[in-house]
Amino acid sequence: MVYGLGASVVILGALFKIMHWPFANPMLIAGLVVEAFVFAYSAFEPMDDDVDWSLVYPELAGGQASRRTATVIEEEKETQGQLSRKLDDMLKEAKIDASLMSSLGDSIRNFEGAAKGIAPTVDAMASQKKYSEELTTAATQMETLNNIYKAQVESASRQAEINQEVTENAGKLNQEMGSLTANLSSLNGVYGGMLTAMNGRKNVTTN
Repeated sequence: MVYGLGASVVILGALFKIMHWPFANPMLIAGLVVEAFVFAYSAFEPMDDDVDWSLVYPELAGGQASRRTATVIEEEKETQGQLSRKLDDMLKEAKIDASLMSSLGDSIRNFEGAAKGIAPTVDAMASQKKYSEELTTAATQMETLNNIYKAQVESASRQAEINQEVTENAGKLNQEMGSLTANLSSLNGVYGGMLTAMNGRKNVTTN
């Protein structure tokens, strides 16, 4: 705790000095003084007790560890031998021998060959799927074109009907114009006759 607090004061004093903040010099002086007291305190700190490292590292116990280490190594070898024998016994009980392992290897290789043979089939299926998708897209586009063509045919048929109606109306209009012209001519004749008759009466009256 003393070291931590003393270092904190020193760091603050250095920070004030570096940043040229107010009271930088007093802060730096206070930090250095505190650090001096901390080092003085550390001179009177008691020494730690020696640790018996031979408990952790037996090699440091005057040569006794060498014999103990050899014993440990022999025990480990014996344990490994027992494990190996147990494993061999388990394999024998399961009837797992070299012929079975060889057969397993052959099966794996055959499976690999079959997988390679399946690969072209998978590619063909992918190509067929892609072709089917393209056919579906083409069918959709053809249906759209058919709808557009149908709309154009209906529009052209409607336009032909409109043109026929316009032609018929034009013929009727011509007939009406002819009748109107004839009526106007008749009316002009009647009006001319009336004017002639009126002029004849005026002449007779005058005489």
